[in-house]
Amino acid sequence: MEEIYAKFVSQKISKTRWRPLPPGSLQTAETFATGSWDNEENYVSLWSIGDFGNLDSDGGFEGDHQLLCDIRHHGDVMDLQFFDQERIVAASSTGCVTVFLHHPNNQTLSVSQQWTAAHYHTGPGSPSCSSAPCTGVVCSNPEIVTVGEDGRINLFRADHKEAVRTIDNADSSTLHAVTFLRTPEILTVNSIGQLKIWDFRQQGNEPSQILSLTGDRVPLHCVDRHPNQQHVVATGGQDGMLSIWDVRQGTMPVSLLKAHEAEMWEVHFHPSNPDHLFTCSEDGSLWHWDASTDGPERSSLFHQGGRNSTFLSHSISNQANVHQSLISSWLSTDPAKDRIEITSLLPNRTLSVNSLDVLGPCLVCGTDAEAIYVTRQLFS
Repeated sequence: MEEIYAKFVSQKISKTRWRPLPPGSLQTAETFATGSWDNEENYVSLWSIGDFGNLDSDGGFEGDHQLLCDIRHHGDVMDLQFFDQERIVAASSTGCVTVFLHHPNNQTLSVSQQWTAAHYHTGPGSPSCSSAPCTGVVCSNPEIVTVGEDGRINLFRADHKEAVRTIDNADSSTLHAVTFLRTPEILTVNSIGQLKIWDFRQQGNEPSQILSLTGDRVPLHCVDRHPNQQHVVATGGQDGMLSIWDVRQGTMPVSLLKAHEAEMWEVHFHPSNPDHLFTCSEDGSLWHWDASTDGPERSSLFHQGGRNSTFLSHSISNQANVHQSLISSWLSTDPAKDRIEITSLLPNRTLSVNSLDVLGPCLVCGTDAEAIYVTRQLFS
């Protein structure tokens, strides 16, 4: 892989997201957004990587990401998602959800819409209006779904003042992240190791399905759905393990993969090349997992710079009756055919890597060491 470029930005970066490319576009990604946390003043910022990696006048590589614009954000940025090319949705530790609009003509960001008390604590022991952090947001135009520490799920629509639907006591524990399975269905992960599937077509406040890690109730922090096979889901949690789930069957993960040494903060399937998966962790590492089947003869070991880890469990039943080519490489049940190659992408470990995003050949990540890392040649 080509050089990964670092830029130090004097703020702890909690979230990084590529701006989506227009449908059918052949360009590579060149604009990304960041959110900060744990600073005296927090910001949502837009950056451009422009003619990134070109030789500068001294013959060295130019790896500077340029700040296009930024805007103050009240509270820590807990999550960040592009709603479309121009709008970015930010989740705040104050319980507020804000839609920012980018004005490319004069390179500014403005507040386009805001739901100030989307998440709040109620009940005995909490003040009449104590805010609860909004921990996760997912967008599927025109819908925005948010989850929070208050165990509440909100369904918003752009340009609607009020929530279209709220599930007040969706969870008695903290909801940490949310993703769409299909448009009316979402999947949440919580602080007691559960995945829950919710169907907005159903009127009740009960999940349509609950899956969980047996035993330890390890908090799950992140979730991502396979872009082509909507039943395949990856999660990461407090113990740094990567779990792969098949929501069509069973209530337990298909496989548990030993991964990071501390909390896994984000997991992302590559959107157009989903045999590749990326994770980042509190332990300062950023990993690229390659499960593509065209690699060398596969053994049951995972390789990561000479460090071997093995499958911890395979709870899935034999699926020989399913046409083999339809089974995602992440669901393969035979460890002997199943080497997954793990590459560490950062040159040396730093403080926590809080967030990452991948689009085409480009990757961006943000850290507590106040650095943003970018590479444009993931697969070269």
